[in-house]
Amino acid sequence: MTYPPNGSAAPPAQAAPTMPAVPPQTGGAQAQVPPQPAPPRRPAWVEGRDRLRAAATTEPGKLRIIGAVLALLVVAFGAVTTWQMTDRSDAANSVLNRSQPLSADAAAIYRSLADANTAASSGFLAGGQEPADVRDRYKRDIKTASEKLANAASNAGAGSSAATSVSELNKLLPEYTGLIERARANNRQGLPLGGAYLRYANDKMQKQMLPAAEKLYTAENQRLGADYDDAKPYPWFAIALGVLALAALGWAQRRNYRRTNRVFNHGLVAATAASTVVLLWLIAGHTFARAGLSDSYDHGVKSLNVLHDARINSLKARSNENLTLVSRGAETVEVGPADKPEIKDKFDYEYQAQMKRLGSADSGLLGQAVAIADDAAGKNPVKDAAKNVSVWKDRHKTARDSDDAGDYKGALAKVVGDKSDEPTGECFDNVDKALEQALAHEQGEFKQAASDGKGAMAGLPVGAAVLAVLAAAGAVLGIGRRLSEYR
Repeated sequence: MTYPPNGSAAPPAQAAPTMPAVPPQTGGAQAQVPPQPAPPRRPAWVEGRDRLRAAATTEPGKLRIIGAVLALLVVAFGAVTTWQMTDRSDAANSVLNRSQPLSADAAAIYRSLADANTAASSGFLAGGQEPADVRDRYKRDIKTASEKLANAASNAGAGSSAATSVSELNKLLPEYTGLIERARANNRQGLPLGGAYLRYANDKMQKQMLPAAEKLYTAENQRLGADYDDAKPYPWFAIALGVLALAALGWAQRRNYRRTNRVFNHGLVAATAASTVVLLWLIAGHTFARAGLSDSYDHGVKSLNVLHDARINSLKARSNENLTLVSRGAETVEVGPADKPEIKDKFDYEYQAQMKRLGSADSGLLGQAVAIADDAAGKNPVKDAAKNVSVWKDRHKTARDSDDAGDYKGALAKVVGDKSDEPTGECFDNVDKALEQALAHEQGEFKQAASDGKGAMAGLPVGAAVLAVLAAAGAVLGIGRRLSEYR
């Protein structure tokens, strides 16, 4: 390469090559730089939470949360409605088809036992040749009591007071019938021992069997009351959830309107309509059901209880009236002040007490039955019974006057004689028939009202579940429609 002569430009200088920096050496070996550790990775749930939190700040994220909450509220409303109304419907069904019939059976057991005792004493007074109709009545009562006890045993819970009463009655019933047969056998032979057996059987009935039957009746009535308590309360939890769900749906639609200026979102409107139907159905259905059940109790169960008590008191009075003639003053009681007690026939004294409790159309059990009955068909039979009770008292007084005067046969004719003798037995039969008619009417009233109450809840549990699912689907679809606008 030739260069220009002196004075010409010098050739360009070349840069010296750069050498890599040599790190200081220590002990003759090259030092290594330690690698920096990677930052620890956060747990997956923390990252997921942060992503959700970030997504929630966007409009699509907010819409997804709103849709989930609406669907959850509506489904919860439907589920709670189904649960609460299923419980109440089951309780109403128990009132109609289980607990009230069992209560009626318990009353029938009591009545059959009391009537059997009355028939036994009436047959005894008739002498050795007991009338066939009286004998048949006694057998029919014992058979009815046995059948009703078997049914009560199958429905009484183990260890319950009802089970204890049923077990006691099953033990006492054959003992009682054995005593009655001994009384009849001795009576046919004209032996006075028959009267002692009959009084012993009556004591067993009055002091052991009827109290056990009353305990059974009380236990079944308590079960009936518990079923009413389960069926009648308003489903406040379901109603509150329904109001909350509708409020949330209304808020979501208002929010949607303010952001889009669209008046209606078809999915949310459908969800609101379905939820409104469920809520109104729930309130109206249970209100009508409650009214029907309350009516069945006030004008059915209450009347039945009073009429059962009245009929049983008339049976007891009749039995004691008969035993007054059987005992002939063998058993007495002291009444009045302790310093000047008055001696009275035990059975006649109890007869007077039971007739006083039976009362008239304006007082006592019969007066209560007239007051509770809500129509003429319920009142008139009780009024007829009250009229016959009044006649019964007059005839009984005549019979007692004859017996006190020493005319036992005349007194006997006034109690168990033919129709021409105008016996008290005719009045008793009329009272019993009238009360039976009133009981049949009130039983029908109960069934009608309880059926109406139960029917008002029919279909509500299933309907609420179906409509809730549809409402939830509508809410999800409505929110989904808004989300599609962001894609």
